[in-house]
Amino acid sequence: MSKVYDFTVKDRMGNEVSLKDYEGKVLLIVNTATGCGFTPHYEPLEAMYKEYRDKGFEILDFPCNQFADQAPGSDDEIHEFCTVKFGTEFPQFAKIDVNGETADPLFAYLAGEKPFEGFGKGLKNAMLNKFASANNKKYGDKTYIGWNFTKFLVDREGNVIARFEPTVDMEEVKNAVAATL
Repeated sequence: MSKVYDFTVKDRMGNEVSLKDYEGKVLLIVNTATGCGFTPHYEPLEAMYKEYRDKGFEILDFPCNQFADQAPGSDDEIHEFCTVKFGTEFPQFAKIDVNGETADPLFAYLAGEKPFEGFGKGLKNAMLNKFASANNKKYGDKTYIGWNFTKFLVDREGNVIARFEPTVDMEEVKNAVAATL
């Protein structure tokens, strides 16, 4: 049985990083974008990181441009945007794909552990579902992630214990992180 720690990813400089380096920590793994309506999630993410990092919490940020081209910059441009606009200090990795034949294996694994169950109820969520479905149709059965800012919570043993779609209130995400710590 795989664990998150079995994966290797690339940092924004192109160096390989074993997720085993994060063993024993609570992780929130997020696919992000700089030009998305959910980009303001960086603010509560950074606040959460500052509050909990000394308790063994890490946020792993993976930019992705597969959703309406909302992360078009280079890894350096994306990093600069995030640090200047939101003051982010949590680790940011190289831009990846999260869907399709070129999907990063980590995100295929995460989605396999906690599959997409919808964006929730309400008009705004229904509209996002319609837009996401049209965008993601090209990935067919390799559609792992519905949209930017999908978050996966991983416990200290490397188990994926929760998935939060971008439409989930960030306070709910924070409460789950706090309970896991």
